[in-house]
Amino acid sequence: MSALVRRFTVTFLLAHAAGLACAPAWAQAPGGEMPPPTVTVVTLHAQDVPLTTTLPGRVTASAEAEVRPQVNGIVTERMFDEGRQVKRGDPLFRIDQTTYEAAVAQAEAAVAQARATADNARREAERAGALRDRRVTSESTSDTAIATRDAAEAAVKVAEAQLLSARIELERTTIRAELDGEIGLAQTSQGALVTASQANPLAVIRTLDPVHVDVTQSAAELIRWRRDMAAQNAAQDGEHPGQTVTLRLADGTEYPEKGTLTAAEPYVNETTGVVTLRLSFANPERILLPGMYVQAVVQQATARNVILAPQEGVSRDRRGLPVAMVVNAQNQVESRELTVLQDLGNDWVVSKGLNDGDRLIVEGVQFIAPGAPVNVEERQAGAPPTEGAAPDSPPQGEAPQQEGQAQPAQPGEAAPTSEAAPEAAAPAEGGAAPQQTEGTTGSDG
Repeated sequence: MSALVRRFTVTFLLAHAAGLACAPAWAQAPGGEMPPPTVTVVTLHAQDVPLTTTLPGRVTASAEAEVRPQVNGIVTERMFDEGRQVKRGDPLFRIDQTTYEAAVAQAEAAVAQARATADNARREAERAGALRDRRVTSESTSDTAIATRDAAEAAVKVAEAQLLSARIELERTTIRAELDGEIGLAQTSQGALVTASQANPLAVIRTLDPVHVDVTQSAAELIRWRRDMAAQNAAQDGEHPGQTVTLRLADGTEYPEKGTLTAAEPYVNETTGVVTLRLSFANPERILLPGMYVQAVVQQATARNVILAPQEGVSRDRRGLPVAMVVNAQNQVESRELTVLQDLGNDWVVSKGLNDGDRLIVEGVQFIAPGAPVNVEERQAGAPPTEGAAPDSPPQGEAPQQEGQAQPAQPGEAAPTSEAAPEAAAPAEGGAAPQQTEGTTGSDG
C-alpha cells in the first residue's frame, strides 16, 4: 500500500512540474493578466511629394528615311558599311548608268538642233520685217515668220528641259543619303534589279540622337493633370516647373539621361480613349533603339502636406478600403481609413487619414485590436521591414499556444500542456504513468 501511495505522489509531482514548465508567460504573471503586446511603429511626417505616373511606351527614331531608287536599273555597287553613321549626301548605291548617259547625249543633240532651228527662224523673221518695211512683202508673210521664230525658241526651251530631266535621271543612278543617322542592313545586293519607287526599301536610315518615346495616357488623366498643372503654375506666379521625365528600361534599370515632354497628339483615340504623348531623350551611347519597350515616369503634379506611409503598415478592410493602425497619445490602438493617392517606392502617398506625428504600426498588427493598449518600439532608421514572417506568429517571449491549442507531444515525452496533469495523475488511465513511476522507483532503489 505504501508503494502505491509513493508511486501516486511521484506521478502527481512530475505532471505538475511539466505543466509549470510549459505554461505561457502570461499565466505566470501576477494576477493572471496578460501584459500589453509590443508593436513596432514609424513616426510619420507631412511633406510635399511629387506625384508621378508610369506610362508604357515605345522608342522611335527622331527621324527616319527609307532609301528607295528613283530610277530603274541594275545595282552595280554598294558604297556604305551596314550599321554605320552616314551623312546627308553620302553615296549609298550605284545603278548602271549606260542607258541614262545615252539619254543625256540624245537630249543634248536635241537641244543643239532646236537652237539651230531657232537661229534660222530668227533670221527669217528679221528679213521678213525688213521687206515689210520697204513694202516689198505683205504683213501676213512677216507675221508667219515671227510665229515660226517664237515656236523655234519655245522648242529650244523644251529640249533644254528634256536635257535637264535626262541629267537628273543620270544623277539619280547614284543613290545618296538624304538624312544624317545610322544606316541599317542593306536589303538588296549587287546585281539586283530595282525599280523606281518600289515597295521594299534598299536600306533605312534612322537618327538615334535624340530619340522619341511615344506613350499613351487616358484622356481623363490628361485632363486632371492639366488642371493640376494650371493650378500649380498659378500658385507659382505662372512659372512653369519644366516637364522632366525619367525612363525605366525593360530590365528594370533607370536610364541615366532625363527627358522632356515635347508634344501631345491633339486627338483622342475613339476606341481606347487615350492620347499619345511624345517625349524626347538624348541618346549619346545609343542605348535606346527604335521599337524598344520602356516605361516613362512623368511628374504630373506636387501633393502638398501628404504622408508617406510604409506599405507594410497599410492593409484593406472587408470593403477593400485602405486602413491603418496607429498608436495614440495614451498608447492605445486606433484604426484609420485612408485616402491613398498613389504608391511611391515602398510607401503609399496618403492625403487623408494620417497626420503629422502619427505613429503607424508596421509590425505586430496581428496581435492587436482597436482600443487595446500596447507597448511601443520605434523602428530603427534604415531598418528593412520584416518580410516572410507568419501573420499569426506570436511575439518573442510569449507561449506559442496562445489560442489554447496544445502542441503534439513527441514519442516518449510528457504532454506539454497543463491539461495533461489530471490525466497523468489518474493511475487507472492508460497505465503509462505507473510504468514511468516504476522506472523512477527502480532507480531510487
